[in-house]
Amino acid sequence: MIRTGEQYRDSIRDGREVWMNGERVKDVTRHPAFKPIVDARARIYDMAHDNRTASIMTYADDETKETNCIGYRLPKTQQDWHDKRRAVDTVMNDLGGVVIRVGDETIGEMWSLYDGQDMLRQVDDRFAENIKSHIWKALRSDTFHVSANTDPKGDRSKRPQDQDPDMLLHVVKETDAGIVVRGAKYETAAAYANQAFVKPTIANWGDDKLSDYAVGFICEMHQPGLKHICRTGFAGRAPAKDYPLANKFDEVDTLLVFDNVLIPWENVLFYRHTKAASFIRGTLHRYSAFPFVQRIQTIADMMIGAALFNVRQTGLDSQQAVREKLAELATYRETINAHLTAAIATAQKSPAGLMMPNQSLLYTGRVQACSRLPAMMHIARELCGGQICVTPDSATFDQPEIKAWLDKYYHVNEFWEAEDRRKLLAFARDLLNSDYAGHRVTFELFAQSPPFAHLNAVYTNFDFNLPLDFVRKSAGLSDKVMQQGKK
Repeated sequence: MIRTGEQYRDSIRDGREVWMNGERVKDVTRHPAFKPIVDARARIYDMAHDNRTASIMTYADDETKETNCIGYRLPKTQQDWHDKRRAVDTVMNDLGGVVIRVGDETIGEMWSLYDGQDMLRQVDDRFAENIKSHIWKALRSDTFHVSANTDPKGDRSKRPQDQDPDMLLHVVKETDAGIVVRGAKYETAAAYANQAFVKPTIANWGDDKLSDYAVGFICEMHQPGLKHICRTGFAGRAPAKDYPLANKFDEVDTLLVFDNVLIPWENVLFYRHTKAASFIRGTLHRYSAFPFVQRIQTIADMMIGAALFNVRQTGLDSQQAVREKLAELATYRETINAHLTAAIATAQKSPAGLMMPNQSLLYTGRVQACSRLPAMMHIARELCGGQICVTPDSATFDQPEIKAWLDKYYHVNEFWEAEDRRKLLAFARDLLNSDYAGHRVTFELFAQSPPFAHLNAVYTNFDFNLPLDFVRKSAGLSDKVMQQGKK
C-alpha cells in the first residue's frame, strides 16, 4: 500500500484546474514553480522504499500485515510519537530543508474528529462512520492529504448572511448524491495534493444550532467545479545557487474556489450542526501541532548552523557577546525540544483512546516556537553579519574578468575558500533575508491559527486549578472560593 514517488506524480496528473501568474498550468509535476516541491514530496514517498530509510518511514499493520506510512498511523502509544518524530527528522535531514504540508502534519486533524465520534453520532451515525472510513482510506492508500482552513471572510463586522454569502464556504443545496458547496478556502499544497479535509473557519455561531456554514468534508483536488488559483511561486525567480531554499522548498499556497462542487455523502464528515463545527475548531490541532512545532525546531537548527559557521570562520566565536547570542539561539531550540519531549513523556489518552501529546505543554511549546521566531531570526542575522545583504550573485563570482577580486576578498583562511563563503552567505540570505524568508515567518505565525488563537489554546488547556488551589491553601481562603470558576 506504500506509494512510490512516480505513482504520486501520476496521481496528480488528473486534469485539475490550476492557475498561476494568469496562466493555466498544464502539469504541476513539470511546471517550474511546482516541480521542486512535487519532487520533494515524491522523495518522501520513495524514502519508504529506500533500504536506508524504509524501516523509519513505515510499519506493518497489525491487522492487514501490510506496510503503511508511519506518519498516518493512528497514535496509540508513546512509542508511536517517538517513531513519528524520528521519521520527520529523517525527512528533513534527507531533503536538507523544511517542508510542512506533506501529509503527516495535516492528517492529525482527522484524528481530532475521530475523537468526536460520539458527538457526531448524536448528529448523524453516517458522519461517525465516514470519518473512520476516511482515516483508514488515507492510511491504506497512502494518499497525499492536506487541509483547507481559512476563508476570504470578507467584512468581519457583518454576518456571512448579511454580505456576499460566498465569503464563507457554505452548502447551497442537498441532493441524493451529496451536498453542493460554494465559497473559497486558502490551502497550502492543494494544487499538488490528492485530497483535503475542508472545515469551517472560526465563526460566531451565537445560539444557532444549525448553519449551512457549519460543514466539514473530504474533497478530491480534481473535482469538477474546483479551481486552484495559486500565488506566484518563489522557485525559478532567481538561480538556485543564489537562493537554495526558495528553489527547493517553496510550498505553494492556493485559493481553492468551490464553484458549486458536489461532495458525495460518503465524504461528508459533519453538516449544519454548529456543535460539530465548534468541536473541531476547538480540538483541531491537538495532534497536528506536534509535527508543526517539530519543524520549527529544524528551522532553529538551520539558524544556529548558519550563524555559527559565520562567526567561526572569522574567529568571533570566542567573544563573550557572540557566545551570548548563540546561547539565545540554542535556548530557543532547546525550549522547543523540551516541550515536544515532555508532551510525549506526559501524553494523555484522548476520548477515543488515542495517545494525545500533553495539550498544555504542546500548545505552550507552539506559542514559544512561533512567537519568538522573528526575534531569533534577527539574532541570527546579527551573527551572520551584513554581508548576507551585500554579497554579489553567483554569476558575478563566475565572471572571469572579476572572479579574482571576489576570490581575494571572500577567501577567509585555509579552511574557507571563496566559493564556500559565497554558498554560506547565499544560504543565510535565503534563510533570513529573502522574500521566501519573510514568507516563512508569516506562515509559521498563521499556518495553524493566528497568534491570539495560539494563546487561547493555552488558556483552555492549562490546568488553572493547581495554582488556584495552592494560593487558596497558602492564603487560608475558604473552600467555597474555588467554586466561582465552576459556575
